[in-house]
Amino acid sequence: MVSQPIILLLLSILGAFRVFVSLAYTVPPPPVSPATKLPNNIYEWRGQQVRWQMAGDPDAEKAVVLVHGLFVNSDHWRYTLKGLADAGYRAYAIDLLGSGYSSKPSPWDMDVSNVVNGERGRFFEDLRIFEGVKARTKVPSILKDTKLGTASGGERVGDVDLRHPLGSPYNFYTWGEQIADFTQDVVLRNKGETATLVCNSIGTMSSLQAVLDEPDFYDGVFVICPNFRELHSAEIPLAKVSMPILRSVQKLLRSKGQGLFDKLAKPDIVKQILMEPYAVSDAVDEELVDVLLSPLLTPGASDVVFDTLSYSAGPLPEQQLGDPNFPVDKVPVWITYGDQDPWTPGKRVEKLGALPSVEKVVAFKDVGHCPHDEAPEIVNPLLLQFLDRTKARGD
Repeated sequence: MVSQPIILLLLSILGAFRVFVSLAYTVPPPPVSPATKLPNNIYEWRGQQVRWQMAGDPDAEKAVVLVHGLFVNSDHWRYTLKGLADAGYRAYAIDLLGSGYSSKPSPWDMDVSNVVNGERGRFFEDLRIFEGVKARTKVPSILKDTKLGTASGGERVGDVDLRHPLGSPYNFYTWGEQIADFTQDVVLRNKGETATLVCNSIGTMSSLQAVLDEPDFYDGVFVICPNFRELHSAEIPLAKVSMPILRSVQKLLRSKGQGLFDKLAKPDIVKQILMEPYAVSDAVDEELVDVLLSPLLTPGASDVVFDTLSYSAGPLPEQQLGDPNFPVDKVPVWITYGDQDPWTPGKRVEKLGALPSVEKVVAFKDVGHCPHDEAPEIVNPLLLQFLDRTKARGD
């Protein structure tokens, strides 16, 4: 018979091994960001490490949290951080889990997912009780007949599948909880304080979910080019026929895609890829390519990329902004977009302005999907106007 001390020792070794595995794909960031010239900090979250930066006076009264988009990181806010700091704000930018220099646990590590995954306990179908998970009002994992938009500015209804098809922690509920916990633990200093969220692309759904989960933490959301998730099952034409084909391609990429990833992850290729969403080509400089590509070359990054490309589910902007629980009276939303954005249909964005939660929709002329990086001279003034709006509301 194995003695109890030996069993305890083996369990301790196993526990340490699991911690090591969960952090095996955590690469320390450089001490200072080459793009922002700001110190890189680490926030410990659910056994993982989250990189974050802060610009401005740490004693400034008003705080702003910046949430990046797909496959980029907090360095993408290089001009926004400076603009906000110069205007007297505390501005925070974080790397979402799996992005930048934040930890990249394996999407298939269920031990990690059971600790990190924000989908835990959210859906009617979940019978399991998760320890330490905040009790929330459960919803169906598939929202039937949800009002959505079209690229031409029309309306339609669709079934929105909310659950990640593979059970991966890389989903908008996880990222929403990460943003909310970071806001509470790092950003907010006193009871009753609030922060403003600024988000780009798929950072929109993560930020809106943070507001739905923790409305008392926030006083406004400034959206820059929301993403409508073209690979979402509710967005794919003829989904019953198309989705099985798409799932097969996604599975192939997860198992055989590393060679393709390695060929694409080159500075000249990345620069060429960035030219598609960027209408202002001069903004795609060597610094941008370097700070976006370098973290993508770290261990575990390609697994996250392919897993994210397999995420044909999750909440969509119309569904979140139209949620009856969205705090319309407390959290105003302004939405902006570039009129040359190839990924975000302008007419669909304009349609969001009909929702009670959206106060204003603004088009930026001659810019693409990343106006904050392409033309900060036109984005930052409007953002400061929005922040004045939230301050006046608070007063």
